[in-house]
Amino acid sequence: MIDTHSHINFENYRENFEDFLNDIQRNEIEKVIIPGVEPSSFNEIVSLCNEYEMLFGAIGIHPSEFKTYNQEVEETIYKLIKESKIVAIGEIGLDYHYGFDSKEEQKNILRKQLKIAEETKLPIIIHDREAHEDVFEILQEYKLSNVIFHCFSGNSNFAKRCIDKGYYIGIGGVVTFKNAKDLKESAKIIPIDRILLETDAPYLAPVPYRGKINTPAYLKYIAKEIANIKEISIEEVKEQTTINAKRIFKF
Repeated sequence: MIDTHSHINFENYRENFEDFLNDIQRNEIEKVIIPGVEPSSFNEIVSLCNEYEMLFGAIGIHPSEFKTYNQEVEETIYKLIKESKIVAIGEIGLDYHYGFDSKEEQKNILRKQLKIAEETKLPIIIHDREAHEDVFEILQEYKLSNVIFHCFSGNSNFAKRCIDKGYYIGIGGVVTFKNAKDLKESAKIIPIDRILLETDAPYLAPVPYRGKINTPAYLKYIAKEIANIKEISIEEVKEQTTINAKRIFKF
């Protein structure tokens, strides 16, 4: 399996990092994508990806960190894309849960980064929290290679609109929560060739580890729940989502 979104550069995992990687490999994890959040994390992500064959990176400014974006950061993003194992732009997007007052600033920084993705033809990892319509509308302004809605939080109707546009849907541990009705309904109708597995570690650990520190080793619980929802085998979920990730990120 491939964990397409996991913040394993965070300090939760720094102690005995090689043992940690060995453990996730024992749990059938072939590759992990580490997404960028803000500029100070970029070099660390690149360093980890260069040191470990199974790790790949994404570079981007999270909407909650939009104030850190400037011309120098933009130049750094272009530079790192050319020189390292960066397979996507992200995570980028809009987050109105805490940042409603900064909507226009967030949109401006999102557009700047979508322009980079358009020029470099890299996939985009979208963070969309309580901003579905604005994100969807802005995406239509650009000619983009592949769009991934990370940690999908829309309902099944929004999922259909995303699928109709050819977008991919990242599904994580929330799908295992009993009260995640909308996500379970979405997972049922999203074609398996449009689903990507992700943990968003260290956040959102799946049942039976809900509330604990998450890890790519728990990806199997997400795959199992998707298999149950779609009434297919877990082997099919693992195989097809891995094919999807390899197709999108061109490892």
